[in-house]
Formats: sequence, structure tokens, C-alpha cells
Amino acid sequence: MQSSFSLAGQLVKRRGFSTNSEKIVASVLFERLPVVIPKIDPVVYAFQEFKFRWQQQYRRRYPDEFLDKANARGKGDYQIDYVPAPRITEADKTNDRKSLQRALDRRLYLLLYGTTIGAPDKKPVWHFPEKVYETEETLRKCAESALASILGGLSHTYFVGNAPMAHMVVPPTTGTAQVSSLKRFFFKSQVIATNKFNIEKCEDFVWVTKDELMEYFPDQAEFFKKMIIS
Repeated sequence: MQSSFSLAGQLVKRRGFSTNSEKIVASVLFERLPVVIPKIDPVVYAFQEFKFRWQQQYRRRYPDEFLDKANARGKGDYQIDYVPAPRITEADKTNDRKSLQRALDRRLYLLLYGTTIGAPDKKPVWHFPEKVYETEETLRKCAESALASILGGLSHTYFVGNAPMAHMVVPPTTGTAQVSSLKRFFFKSQVIATNKFNIEKCEDFVWVTKDELMEYFPDQAEFFKKMIIS
């Protein structure tokens, strides 16, 4: 029996599982996917234009009678006037970071402002939706609970996979009530079929792009640049 306990202890150390001196935190990277197709890079556009013109030299020539019949198909008395929606919205013009109606060709990520686990002197800081792992069946269930607590439910969310996308170890720091290190595991979730949430249990919130997100976490910028691939 003693050897069994010894083996279990070795597995905890080797695999990096939490011990009694550590707390596990489930954080959620909640993202809104792009709404419109991003503008094509000028270099890519020039290449596509060159490719099209090159292929036109070797295209198959069809008889004019065949082309006339094909062009006549689908013509009727109706006409649809298509006016594309503007890519730049009012939220873009006013830099309204509380709105999901901005940066339509980019991914947006939710950040909260308030007290959270490991905050210095329990002062409000910017952070992701998160919760300390307690009695939940899985770590993902803990992440779902963290997100549901601020959104009021998960009806317009989709969690991508059961495993975390990344993790970081936060050592104890002076001036905090934190007496043990934190292992923060990040789960990805996405906005589904809505453009507005009633966000609660925080002093403030923002929806930011990847570049803007770095402004809120200058000390962890390198970590998040590697974690968020977009």
C-alpha cells in the first residue's frame, strides 16, 4: 500500500497535476469570430489577378451560340438591388469597446474588470472569465460555470473541445492574499447567433482584438501572442 501512494506522488510531480499547495483556475477565452471576410492583402490580390489573366490565355473557347444561350438563362422581369453593408460601423468610429458591432473582420475577445483570483490586495484588475476548480466533474465544467455566471447562461456559446488550449503558472506575489501558486488553464469558447450579451458580476467589460488585448496584459503579452493564433 505504501508503494502505491509513493507511485501516485511521483505521477503528480511528473505530470504537473495540482498539489495541496496549488490552486487550479479555469479561465475562458471567449471570442466572437469575424463577421465579414477580411480585406485581401494587396500582394495577394495582385497575384490572384495575375493568375486569372494567365489562365485566361489557355481557357477553352466555346461556340458563340452556346454562350448566347447560357447568358439568356435566368433572365426575368425581376431585379435585385444589392447594397453591401458598411465595413466600418458607428462602434468603430467611436471606439466603443463594449459593442460587438465593431472590428467586423477581426476576432474579438471578452475581458472583465473586477476582483479576481490572485489580484493584488483584492483590487479590481482586467481578467478573463474564470473560476477556481472545486467540486466540478471536469475542468471544462468549471470553465462553463465561470462563463455562465457572467452571461446568465450558455445558450449563445460554444466550447471548442474538452481540453484546455494553454496554461500558465502564477507564483505567489507580495501584497496579495494569495498564499499558494495558481495554475490557470484556458478554454476557448465562441459566440453563437447573437451580437449582444447582458454581462454581469463585474465592474466593467470590453470586447477587444488580439492587438488591443496586449494593452491590458503587458507583462503577459508574449504568452498571449503565442496562445492566441488569429
